[in-house]
Amino acid sequence: MLGRCTPGSPGLQPLRRALPSAAPAVRHRLRECAARIPEAGAVLDLLEKCPEHQEKGAFPVVFFEGLDATGKTTVTQSVKDTLNGVLLRSPPACISQWRTIFNDEPAPIRRAFYAAGNYILASEIAKASTQAPVIIDRYWHSTAAYTIATEINGKVQDLPPVHDEVYQWPEDLLKPDLVLLLTVDPEERVRRLQRRGLEKTKEEAELEANSLFRQRVEESYRRMVNPVCQEVDASHSKEEVLKTVLQLIKKHCAL
Repeated sequence: MLGRCTPGSPGLQPLRRALPSAAPAVRHRLRECAARIPEAGAVLDLLEKCPEHQEKGAFPVVFFEGLDATGKTTVTQSVKDTLNGVLLRSPPACISQWRTIFNDEPAPIRRAFYAAGNYILASEIAKASTQAPVIIDRYWHSTAAYTIATEINGKVQDLPPVHDEVYQWPEDLLKPDLVLLLTVDPEERVRRLQRRGLEKTKEEAELEANSLFRQRVEESYRRMVNPVCQEVDASHSKEEVLKTVLQLIKKHCAL
């Protein structure tokens, strides 16, 4: 098990390799495995077509983060309808059919796929935000939080320190106006998952079986900076959660 990490400690080096922090690092990792995984070459081709620097339009861009079964699908659709906006998801539709392939790969390759999805999605966000408010179901914070929680074993206190660079937003990735982190009580989240009856991903199975892993994911979300996550208790009724979310959007975004 990796011990408690301090800045510059050897334990952080595998983590930083598993979490590509800029588009060039993502491209490099995809090139390394493209000969073995043809889909990596296809993702790389899409990534190469994206402009190097993406800037959002005049309309607000709001990202929703959180574990599965915290209500992201319901809330994002409701916000999209209320604001007459555009709803996007990560990874974007153009590469989402390859998720199962990359989910079976080692962590560095898997994370490169999801990181590439963020940069490809940024092009869609930039274009859409010139036309209407943009609502996104997961983005960079998910890529980072799950990587950190997977690569660092142990308890929450074994995570990298609060101000470590792993919690920083990539400088070359389009930023949102607001990030909302939906949370629910662990027991309620499990009940929701059971009601859905969907097949679990490897990470979702780990979340359910390993409370320490879940705690590391949630704490990693909370430590993200530039931008930070605004936490929303999503255990209330759909109407109450939507009301809270819209109030936060009105407070933090120009509508």
